[in-house]
Amino acid sequence: MKENNNMSIRHAIHMCTSLQVRETSSDEGASRVISGYAVLFNTESEPLWSYDDSEAREIIAPEAITKEFLDGCDIKFTMFHDRQLILARSNKGSGSLTYDVDEKGVRFEFSAPRNADGDKAVELVKRGDVSGCSFAFTTRYYDRDYVERTSKVINGVNHILYRVKAVTGIYDFTLAADPAYPATSVEARQLREMIVSAEEPMGREDTSLNERVMKQINEMREVASISFV
Repeated sequence: MKENNNMSIRHAIHMCTSLQVRETSSDEGASRVISGYAVLFNTESEPLWSYDDSEAREIIAPEAITKEFLDGCDIKFTMFHDRQLILARSNKGSGSLTYDVDEKGVRFEFSAPRNADGDKAVELVKRGDVSGCSFAFTTRYYDRDYVERTSKVINGVNHILYRVKAVTGIYDFTLAADPAYPATSVEARQLREMIVSAEEPMGREDTSLNERVMKQINEMREVASISFV
């Protein structure tokens, strides 16, 4: 029997964080090292969605991401989540992208490539035109072992907070210029597919699982007006 709540939703979360360019000189020329935090723990994201009656944000718990977990991922460092604009990469813990996990979050460092993309990245960071970082990940929103949901009503608006306690994959870090965090049509389709799958008839032996999944789906529907495409 397929466990429908094991499916993961993939999206990106933006974190406003300071970025630095360290310029050093050597016999081989200037080294342009960009560093900062791609992930901040216990820090609220920009809104997942924001309507008149509800707003949702999420935070990444420290236990959600470990260095051991990152060392098992293929992480590309890009500009604006464009896979054609790769600045660095860590594949299974090795490559031009380095990172570490501390109490604050996931700190990264890489030397910008000596090409047009690298020059652009260095200039944008030095001028402060890039406001922060973002990272693409997947998690299981209908499994409370992965994501914990709380909410409170303030001035008639339901404020929902998703605390991500575990992720199933991390795919890229990126330089982000815009702190907006809109839901995309791709995310909407992924969510719709998960809901449809979760609503498929289950056997009697899965009654408790079905009830738990449907309860979480109904909660999501009550607090978010998501238009599927």
